[in-house]
Amino acid sequence: MVSRVYLIGFMGAGKTTIGKYVARDMGWTYLDMDNVFEQEHNCTISAFFEKKGEAAFRKEETKLLRKIAQMDKVIVSTGGGTPCNNENIAIMKESGTVIYINVEPEILRKRLAPAKANRPLLANKSDEELLEFIQGKLNEREPFYRQANIIVDGDKLPFSSYRFLIEMNQDD
Repeated sequence: MVSRVYLIGFMGAGKTTIGKYVARDMGWTYLDMDNVFEQEHNCTISAFFEKKGEAAFRKEETKLLRKIAQMDKVIVSTGGGTPCNNENIAIMKESGTVIYINVEPEILRKRLAPAKANRPLLANKSDEELLEFIQGKLNEREPFYRQANIIVDGDKLPFSSYRFLIEMNQDD
């Protein structure tokens, strides 16, 4: 029986909003990996990156993922790059169900544009540059995202359908 569900996808895909809804609907715990990381390390991910670099961050992220893989009845929102590093996608697939929330680049641009100031990777980008950035990153990440057990159209699938998909996938 599935007791862990990992939501993957690009920033702005809705992982947090969907994760909170589905966890509440199923009576499970919701975890946002970025928030858990920041609590455990007592600093923001940006500050951790600045002090120790991306390689150290990715190593710690994988350690956190292994810890989460031991928990039961959790819905986990991962960082956008989490599935693309180390053996992370394999850890997720071995320990639970992975759902890729696929959203078209133009929709992501519209969702992310108002929050550019709060996201260091997006700050100071024009709308056109933002769309190019999203498309480029998606091209890099798609091979990892596409390894998910379930791929959904994040712009069209109603939140209420996620529980059904998870329960239907319990025999896998």
